[in-house]
Amino acid sequence: MLRIGLTGGIGSGKSSVARLFAERGAVIVDADAIARAVVAPGTRGLAAVAERFGADVLGADGALDRAALAGVVFGDAAALAALEGITHPLIWAEAARQFAAVPADGIVVHDMPLLVEKVMSAEYHLVIVVLTDTELRVRRLVEHRGLDESDARRRIAAQVDDDARRAAADVLLDNNGTPDALANQAGALWDSRILPFAANLTAGRPATPRDFQAEYAAPLPREISDLILGQVRRMSARIAAAVGVGVIGGSPTGDGAIGSGVSTGVVAGEPTGQPAIGESSGVLEFAVPVPAWPDGAAYQRLAAAGFPVLDAQGDRLGNCDPAWPARIRLVPPRT
Repeated sequence: MLRIGLTGGIGSGKSSVARLFAERGAVIVDADAIARAVVAPGTRGLAAVAERFGADVLGADGALDRAALAGVVFGDAAALAALEGITHPLIWAEAARQFAAVPADGIVVHDMPLLVEKVMSAEYHLVIVVLTDTELRVRRLVEHRGLDESDARRRIAAQVDDDARRAAADVLLDNNGTPDALANQAGALWDSRILPFAANLTAGRPATPRDFQAEYAAPLPREISDLILGQVRRMSARIAAAVGVGVIGGSPTGDGAIGSGVSTGVVAGEPTGQPAIGESSGVLEFAVPVPAWPDGAAYQRLAAAGFPVLDAQGDRLGNCDPAWPARIRLVPPRT
């Protein structure tokens, strides 16, 4: 199945995006809903929370008093760790159950607020981040959720910043405009990228090369170079996760150019040089070091992650994502 991670800061509107995708046929795995369900009245999760934190975190009806619990754990690292030790295994188990129920050719969207904080990007084929200006988020939290302004700002400040979210994102959706504007963005993304990505993944075929020359002129603008290098890092992390090893130095090495152009010199964790647009290949070319060479099971995981093998030698991978058709060279471990 195509696994999409959807995230954004509190009040950003990511749940609205999830609903838009659900209307188009996606299965939504809602992390917040699961987190509430595992501590619902009568669950072992709620019993464990009450045992650890006392009856004061329960309301008169026996349900969890979330405000009271937040007052106990907010700012107390040990208490928060204790709470997460109770709830997180239950949350992950239920999320896994819901993922397993999705058809093999389905599209599942994991609505996950802490995706960036938990460093989960490599677990998805595509990460979508909804970005909204802080002041607009504060206003929405006050007007629609009943928070007072100071509480809204405190909650926003407690989360990772938008720079961290941008670094994790394959796609950014701007929710500073109208609901219709957001719906248009989500619909275009669904039609132009998500559906063909899912079709390529199901068929086990790499994406069709793009005419990058028609889109970008050399020399590349800085923002395009940064976009390419960011995508190289994210794809490399997914490949490393599928192989079952970490990326050496936390980043790819070798070429990072579109087509057969100039190497970006991505070495020892940091890219250097200027990416170039190849004249004819229409694919993104780069290399990823793997400390251990993939075995048969690892190649199956790579294909399931969206990186089918392109040659009999097994050292070239494609990419199913239509936005970034690629030829990716695996670099063997040094002997």
